[in-house]
Amino acid sequence: MATVLPQHDTSDTYTFSSRPRALQERKKYRQNQQCPTGYYGNIMYDRRVVRGNTYAQSTLPVTAQPDPIEIQRQQEIHRRAVARRRAKAQLRTTTPHPVEGRLHTEVQTELYLEELRDRIEEVDVDTQTDAFLDKPQTPLFIPAKTGKDVTTQIEEGELFNFDIEVKPMLEVLVGKTIEQALLEVVEEEELANLRALQRDFEELRNAELAEVQRMEERERRHKEEKKRRMAQQQEVLTKEKESSDKIAARAFAQNYLADLIPTIFSTLRDNGYFYDPVEKDVENVFMPWLMGAVRKSIEKRILGRTMLDVILRDVAKSRNQAFAQMES
Repeated sequence: MATVLPQHDTSDTYTFSSRPRALQERKKYRQNQQCPTGYYGNIMYDRRVVRGNTYAQSTLPVTAQPDPIEIQRQQEIHRRAVARRRAKAQLRTTTPHPVEGRLHTEVQTELYLEELRDRIEEVDVDTQTDAFLDKPQTPLFIPAKTGKDVTTQIEEGELFNFDIEVKPMLEVLVGKTIEQALLEVVEEEELANLRALQRDFEELRNAELAEVQRMEERERRHKEEKKRRMAQQQEVLTKEKESSDKIAARAFAQNYLADLIPTIFSTLRDNGYFYDPVEKDVENVFMPWLMGAVRKSIEKRILGRTMLDVILRDVAKSRNQAFAQMES
């Protein structure tokens, strides 16, 4: 903030002085209403500078309406960006809410403990600078007198006659002013004619653009109808081809299977796949059971004979021992 310091010199005149400060809000150049608000350090990146061939460029007036399709596209892009940011914010993991009766509290986990305070310590420091000493008034410079004084006398009207000398200059000024005014009037009329021509051209161009859009829309509908009809015809041809292929395959299968089934049955019967269930039951169930029962009976008989032989051997051995003792 600038401070006003009144100063009084020896001549008793009031002077104003202010401390120097930077002018941040002052604009260096006048800003045109048609120019963008931003400034460019390099004219190669300035949108106001036209690059390339300017003969084929279509100049639009300042009051031209923006393209609604472009505005809708920009709004759609902005809407998608907002939805994407909202989805990212929802997917971002956050700290869960505390259970009932508890609160989240900041806890210091650093290696060095620090004192936590609700209010930061503040210290007020004042300083006072010395007042500036008044500069003494600069003495008037009077050069040293050299040479000799010489005087001369000029009578009135001898060097300059105002009426005679000013008349040509006044005529030139008035003529130039009238000529400039006439040029400005002609330029205004020419600008009005150019604006009228530009307005007529814009109306004609807008009508042509509307007609072109209508024709493009009609051509698009015709193309879509043509594609839809071609797709329907292609689908009909595909179904007809599939139906004919199915009919041909069915006829071929019937002709092929007419003699195949009797041949297969005869071959299976010769190879033994068709059998008598009673005979198969006797071979697979009764005969194995009968052989197992006969084997068990034979094993029991052999076991009885073996036991009888062991008993007879033991009796004969005991008799021989008894006779041997009696003889001794």
